[in-house]
Amino acid sequence: MSPKNKRQKMFISVLPEEQVEVVLAEEGKVNEYYVEMVHQEKTKGNIYKGYIHNIDNGLQAAFINYGAERNGFLQIDEVHPEYYQGGYKLNKGQRYPLIQKILKPGQEILVQVVKEPTGKKGAFLTSYLSLPGRSFVYTIGRDQMGVSRKIEDEKERVRLKKVLRSLTPAEGVGLIARTAAVGQPKAALEHDFKFLNRLWKEVRAKAQEAKAPSLVYKELSLAPRAVRDYLTTDVTEVWVDDAETCETVRDYAALAFPRKSGLVKLHDDPETTLLERFNLVRQVQEIYSREALMPSGGRLVFDQTEALTAVDINSGKIGGERNFQKMALKTNLEAAEEIARQLRLRDIGGQVVIDFIEMKDPKHCREVEKTMRAALKNDRARTDVSRISSFGLMELVRQRLGSSAIAISTEACPYCKGTGIRRNMEWQALSALKDIHRQLRRKSCPDTLKYDCDEEVAIYLLNHKRTMLCDLEKRYDKTIHIDFVYDD
Repeated sequence: MSPKNKRQKMFISVLPEEQVEVVLAEEGKVNEYYVEMVHQEKTKGNIYKGYIHNIDNGLQAAFINYGAERNGFLQIDEVHPEYYQGGYKLNKGQRYPLIQKILKPGQEILVQVVKEPTGKKGAFLTSYLSLPGRSFVYTIGRDQMGVSRKIEDEKERVRLKKVLRSLTPAEGVGLIARTAAVGQPKAALEHDFKFLNRLWKEVRAKAQEAKAPSLVYKELSLAPRAVRDYLTTDVTEVWVDDAETCETVRDYAALAFPRKSGLVKLHDDPETTLLERFNLVRQVQEIYSREALMPSGGRLVFDQTEALTAVDINSGKIGGERNFQKMALKTNLEAAEEIARQLRLRDIGGQVVIDFIEMKDPKHCREVEKTMRAALKNDRARTDVSRISSFGLMELVRQRLGSSAIAISTEACPYCKGTGIRRNMEWQALSALKDIHRQLRRKSCPDTLKYDCDEEVAIYLLNHKRTMLCDLEKRYDKTIHIDFVYDD
């Protein structure tokens, strides 16, 4: 079956006011997984009016107070010239003026979050703003008009460039046609452009009135953002397990695909979760494992450090291969495709080093490299892949798109003092709430629902989720009794 004919489905699982999960699967195989918890709401894409707290001459960067716990980091190359103050002179070979000559502490500035804060590091910011729409990215400060490099069809590229020439953005504003623009009629493209025009006017007006630091534009939450960014013509069904979210998603999908009236479907069976219904639970759980199994029996082992991720390939029990080189090639080709998939699922960013099984034949090495590059073509993140070295190592660099599911749902284990990880209390409590929510929806649910869980989770639920428990009791007119289960 050709890739174009493969059936893709989107699944959106919601715990109201607490958590949203989005799964993209092709022929029943999970290819992408995203999760957001309300208490760890993402800021990437948000636009803030901030002010310069201090300037670091050595780093040639400014630290911006934009209202977060830690100041954001703004490098000189991310400062738009409209914020330059005073005269400056570029020395020979200089691309940018000295930051201390053109910016001043206390100066107000509009910034957008490019990378989420991580650990002790603040967010990475830019003053070159952008607003993503369904078909276009609206760039403020960069007035280029272009088409995404991921659109390879030359006829479509020519058509989209012609449409772009017919649009008239304001001075200093550019447009980039996204992959979702492919096949869209001119009227739909013009509608998206007008929407982004209006949105920027609203953001600019709010920024003029707001006092720094303050939020002036908030990126969409995960559910509608998934429709905007991930819903393509290849997706044949969108399943949602919350009625309110389903209506929101249906409205967004109707704007993108007005002729597909039955695209969005509601899963309302309290006996089975959405991911259980479509046999996706095991695949999602595997994302959190150190190992990933390959169809032929081989294993991939992922070890992450602060600087890089190492991937080891174990051949496992691949039978019927007398020739070791043939076995090595077969395993490495399968590993290349699975590694590309796992990088997307785990949102592994930064430097990745892959230890392939040794191959003596240079042709085999080139074949594995070609397979890896082809498998990474479907990745939304930018990647750069090296050739396999004489030691059998391949290096690649991948753009980190946001906080991965592993990062936001795990914490250092208190028992092993940080040498391992476990699901954090928030995640465990949310899992318990999902189970309680499901049981309350059953017709056979008693008036007093007794829910057993271990002591630590029970205490967390009663201390941190009491409001949610009370809301569930009122909504379903039931009493919830949390029981402690002590370990022997």
